[in-house]
Amino acid sequence: MTESKEELLAAARAAAEKAYSPYSKIRVGAALQAADGRVFAGCNVENASYGLTICAERAAATRAVMDGAREFRSLAIWASLDEPLPPCGACRQFLAEFGGDLAVVIEGAKGGRIETSLGELLPQAMGPDHIGG
Repeated sequence: MTESKEELLAAARAAAEKAYSPYSKIRVGAALQAADGRVFAGCNVENASYGLTICAERAAATRAVMDGAREFRSLAIWASLDEPLPPCGACRQFLAEFGGDLAVVIEGAKGGRIETSLGELLPQAMGPDHIGG
């Protein structure tokens, strides 16, 4: 089963509704589609010690890995900000662990959209090959 961009964005929006964001007030949801078609959603979970905050993208990826997915084809991100909110550097690097050809669509609350790839967001990413993996 292949989810469309719109279906992935809908899953990301639904995940954002579950966000725990008492500090930034920004709700973010991500939906990550595995190579086998399964979709894994995640939301941001903030913490008073802000560095311990878990981003929606990493929440989705860890959920996928827990369920055995290691190869991904696309990612949708939705944020409650008016404009699209690209993934942070940590999430870009985290996702690069699983390959850089991931298609990415990012949407803001007012419908603005960015369509790109993980490779474009993080060119020359460090990967397992760099450390003998």
